[in-house]
Amino acid sequence: MPVTSPASSFKHYLLNASVIVAALGYFVDIYDLVLFSIVRIQSLQDLGITGQAQLLENGVLLLNMQMAGMLLGGVAWGILGDKRGRLSVLFGSIFLYSAANILNGFVTDIPTYAFLRFVAGVGLAGELGAGITLVSEVLPKEKRGYGTMVVATIGISGAILAGFVGAYFGWRTAYFIGGGLGMLLLFLRIGVYESGMFKNLQETQLHVTRGNFLSLFTNGKRFRKYLKCILIGIPIWYVVGILITFSPEFGLALNISDSISAGKAVSYCYLGLVFGDFASGYLSQQFRSRRIVVLVFMLLLAVTIGIYLISEHISESGFYALCVALGFASGYWAVFVTIAAEQFGTNIRATVTTTVPNFVRGAVVPLTLAFTVLKDSIGLIPAALALAVVSLVVAIFSILTLTETYGKDLDYMEPH
Repeated sequence: MPVTSPASSFKHYLLNASVIVAALGYFVDIYDLVLFSIVRIQSLQDLGITGQAQLLENGVLLLNMQMAGMLLGGVAWGILGDKRGRLSVLFGSIFLYSAANILNGFVTDIPTYAFLRFVAGVGLAGELGAGITLVSEVLPKEKRGYGTMVVATIGISGAILAGFVGAYFGWRTAYFIGGGLGMLLLFLRIGVYESGMFKNLQETQLHVTRGNFLSLFTNGKRFRKYLKCILIGIPIWYVVGILITFSPEFGLALNISDSISAGKAVSYCYLGLVFGDFASGYLSQQFRSRRIVVLVFMLLLAVTIGIYLISEHISESGFYALCVALGFASGYWAVFVTIAAEQFGTNIRATVTTTVPNFVRGAVVPLTLAFTVLKDSIGLIPAALALAVVSLVVAIFSILTLTETYGKDLDYMEPH
């Protein structure tokens, strides 16, 4: 049997049209997700919101509207992906968040802004799940990890562009750029084909129920598997939602002499995530195991979090280096979403792969609420440490008790 070199494998799967479109779609998806956080204050000030309390209040409103849209959209797009097809959701979600982005550039009042962030959230919820599902089903089973690695690595780097555009362009122009990039992507639909597994299911398995979200909760074994898929992603958003978002407060608590910028911390974290996602995806292919690689990254993350929380009097550059390290150790996002896609049958795969990452993102809300309550009673650092322990323990237990899915044949159905 001829042996294919890693270089030729990369070239072949990088040039796959489905991989390219899914990766670029996720690039624009992440651009929009991060851009809103970057331009939030500037845009609100331009809309006449100047008081600190009002800025915070309206900022929280907009963030909550976006999150509500993502949670609702995650379920809706997932069901549609199993009922109507992966491609329709992939391009439908790209169109929706791109249109919302363009319209965001024209807003003149808070109610319209909030509504459009909700619409954008609905759109943002669908792209990753549909893209990963499509890539997982069209690539050979032993090589699909390369495809999902490329999708996540290129996608996460959209945050870097958002940081640049947000810093050097006005917030309206930044929204126009994001929307324009998404609309350009729609021209790439030529040459992208629907998953053969889904088409076969749609055409020949007429008796099989597709996209039944409630079926994830009516079977104990299936529900536990679904819950574990969500729990293994929680530490990633613990890092982003707590350690990075509140990095200025951690800088003060750790007695760092220079003030820490949350914007810079986010940029450095996402830089680490780009390399972490590439490394975890590549290693999962080389070691032929998703579980081992995710477990190693979780243990690395535990060590990195520990160093972050005890680094008193560290320099500003040293702190940002730790943000890069946190991002790298959190960079098993690609493998985590791939595991979710590989755990379930074709008739419910898009539902799972779309809802799981959005529920993980939504977990930031209870995490931040718990963090707020705990820091007032036991202090900032102990509160962060307690949440880290809980997040990592449940995640490690979950990955250890999930079955290995590398090379698994995905052409099967989930029973009713």
